[in-house]
Amino acid sequence: MNRMKVLWQDERGIGTVEMILILVVLIALVLIFKEQLTDLVNTIFEKISSQSSKI
Repeated sequence: MNRMKVLWQDERGIGTVEMILILVVLIALVLIFKEQLTDLVNTIFEKISSQSSKI
């Protein structure tokens, strides 16, 4: 029983699990909003291109 308690309180892998969960959430958000993100990036690059010709 003492061994189970020690195993339950062991937190060495918590940072790794947190990073994996954050990555999963970010990937899910990118997949959900892929079209909107693509449109936004294209609009930004179009503005950069049009504004650079004025310089």
